[in-house]
Amino acid sequence: MHQYLPAIGFSKINREKLEQLLDEVILRPDYQEAAIDFEGNQFVELRYMVADNIGLVLRGLYDENDDFILDYYYPTYFGSTESTKGTLDVIKQSDKDNYQVMCDEVKLGVNLIYQLQNMGEYLRSGKKDSKIESKVSQLSALSIEGKVLLPIYDNEKSRTKAKMNYDRRIELVEQAREGDEEAMENLTMDEIELYQKISRRITREDILSVVTSYFMPYGIENDKYEILGEIMDVKEVVNHLTMEEMYLMIIECNDVPLELCINKNNLYGMPAPGRRFKGIIWLQGTVDFS
Repeated sequence: MHQYLPAIGFSKINREKLEQLLDEVILRPDYQEAAIDFEGNQFVELRYMVADNIGLVLRGLYDENDDFILDYYYPTYFGSTESTKGTLDVIKQSDKDNYQVMCDEVKLGVNLIYQLQNMGEYLRSGKKDSKIESKVSQLSALSIEGKVLLPIYDNEKSRTKAKMNYDRRIELVEQAREGDEEAMENLTMDEIELYQKISRRITREDILSVVTSYFMPYGIENDKYEILGEIMDVKEVVNHLTMEEMYLMIIECNDVPLELCINKNNLYGMPAPGRRFKGIIWLQGTVDFS
């Protein structure tokens, strides 16, 4: 069974009931689309929603008897918040008919890789070139392990100063990428100064009061991340099949917003705007190919 099924409210489902659910989705999907990939192969996607924008995705093909042959399935949450905009690389996985997207996000400092949710739209767009210029990504994530942390005390003056320093750093990074040697030197000096400040503070403060936000790869799978970010919005939803409750949150991490779905039983603490979320996520997203 898929590791992230508990995130969308299937924490107690067994294999027999899961197979029955998959058969039901094949017979009566909420959404169905088909496309032809760049090698001329058929692609079919079926969706079954258990709450608003939350559900199961089945991918496969129909045989000559019009029977659906399941290739793989996965749980998903479709976000609607614009997260990033820039040049993307769409990469086909070698082990199955699936695509991932890589985005070089300056704000995060890492190559952002996520599962492409609207694969059918990508195939129908006819964009055979893997590199796609200036496209908007809407990021979402599933989590089966997280906790809520209290916010860090600050004031308007400190927030304004931090925002100015952050914007300056992003500008220097962009200049350094274009070969500006002075920008490279300034970034090096900033890193040295930051290291010295952290070294002084860490002797008398907890690490999570020094580090306010981070976004870093987790494990060997390239679309899994460990994040720490501020909770901007929270709402509760219910899986209409299992009646398990889930939290939907908008998390801002290093100035990049993303939407997160987590089972209420897998979150330690009570989420609220202003508090912080720390946990491991599986990153997904849609791209506007229009």
